[in-house]
Amino acid sequence: MPAERLQKVLAHAGQGSRRVCEGLIAEGRISVNGRTATLGDKADPKVDVIAIDGERIHVNTDLVYLLFNKPAGVVTTANDPEGRPTVIDYVPANPRVFPVGRLDQDTTGLLLLTNDGELANRVTHPRYEIEKTYMVQIRGPVSRKHLHQLLNGVELDDGPAKARKANLKIADQTRSLLEIVIAEGRNREVRRMMKAVGLELEQLVRVRIGPIYLGDIGPGKVRPLNGKEVRELYAAVGLDAAPNEETS
Repeated sequence: MPAERLQKVLAHAGQGSRRVCEGLIAEGRISVNGRTATLGDKADPKVDVIAIDGERIHVNTDLVYLLFNKPAGVVTTANDPEGRPTVIDYVPANPRVFPVGRLDQDTTGLLLLTNDGELANRVTHPRYEIEKTYMVQIRGPVSRKHLHQLLNGVELDDGPAKARKANLKIADQTRSLLEIVIAEGRNREVRRMMKAVGLELEQLVRVRIGPIYLGDIGPGKVRPLNGKEVRELYAAVGLDAAPNEETS
């Protein structure tokens, strides 16, 4: 890849946002080929040796973007001390990727994995308000009052939370199906919102992250994002087109 602004290269390597990386450069903590870098410098990670505090960092030059339909019982970590299956068990070992955000063990559905640190940081950062859509199966009926509460906000132990959209897809006295859209990603947020309004959640599936939809891919299956999807995801978080994205 051609030489790029150093802060952009560092951000792709997962060292933080571009602003954070600019700070690292300004503090004199970054070197390129043994020389202390300054703001405005460029680097080509394929040929240049880039280090932070004297320790060389690995910069992925082949960026990978994967869509995974996470089954129940799988944890969103690289390693699990309890020996449970992890999302990394389902993807190729090389190049190494990491999950973008989290789904709790019992939640199924859409999870993105990548080695693009800057994109992952922006997709998960509250500042960019990337919407996530969930299908929520509820035991028993859901009333208009429940929908009103979800849309107007409920108080959780870590602050207020509300749905951007709450649509009742199936209404029944024994079982209901809700479509919920949120723009945050707090731990077990949707589950806690359901509990706060007195609804008993039976099943939770994430079906969308920003412009990316789960589609009909089966549980436990992985596919690469196509070029159009990567470009749309980049646009959603205010980034230029991804360099050298490996999508097929």
